[in-house]
Amino acid sequence: MTPPRQRRISARDGLRLSAMDWDGPREAVPLLCLSGIARSSLDFHGVAERFCGTRRVVALDYAGHGESERAADPRRYGPERAIADVLDAMAALGLHRVALLGTSFGGILGMALGTLRPGVLAGLALNDTGPRLQSPGLDGIRDLIGRDPAFGSLAEAVAFLRPRLPPLGIAEDGWEEVADRTFARGADGRWHPRWDIRIADILPRPGDAAPDLWRFFHALPPMPSLLIRGEASAVLSEATACEMQAARPSMALCALPGIGHAPRLQEPASIAAIDAWLAAIG
Repeated sequence: MTPPRQRRISARDGLRLSAMDWDGPREAVPLLCLSGIARSSLDFHGVAERFCGTRRVVALDYAGHGESERAADPRRYGPERAIADVLDAMAALGLHRVALLGTSFGGILGMALGTLRPGVLAGLALNDTGPRLQSPGLDGIRDLIGRDPAFGSLAEAVAFLRPRLPPLGIAEDGWEEVADRTFARGADGRWHPRWDIRIADILPRPGDAAPDLWRFFHALPPMPSLLIRGEASAVLSEATACEMQAARPSMALCALPGIGHAPRLQEPASIAAIDAWLAAIG
């Protein structure tokens, strides 16, 4: 695989954003990958490795994530500003119409984009997210991402993650890679989160109702769509997934037994589902 180029983009307020850009044939619709609330472009290296030979693949780091700059005010990380950042990045990178693959928070942004700028989406794949999210699952995410344990070693990070992450089908020899994509070694020699922990402030507080996003989902224009759901997800319920399919009967569903939030997109079933979804887009 040809190594990706790191692209630096200036958001409209001057904050510097980072994206990884894998080249591919320009006649195919590009694939834009948006990560979860405390994840980064690193999560999509496997997806890029599979598809960059057939289409361009771009994975964006939101403000406060990965290699993008941190904001002075954590309110800068809210979804409204994140949507604007995605549009700024698309304009800067010449992504006029994309197939959007969004994990969790990234899928929420995808639904909003499909409503606000329907012409930019050729297709939408949602990875364990939808218009109604379960509050207990969000509470667990908020607790995990709102701290900086500052581990002394990657082994300590692995030991921290093992009992806290949901079942994700991680092989015994895969935990170090998971930890390395979650934490980065800082100038102090310790391992810190690859996100600004103040991002937790934009999530609903314990006891608050999760936002109702059905208006965005119902407003999506017709397009090839896919829902990938971990059957053990504490964030996206089976009932919500069924409602989504009832509202969009053409939406393909890939259910992953025993997998929680959010699938890593390395499962054979999810790879096959993404293959089919992209084939329908062209």
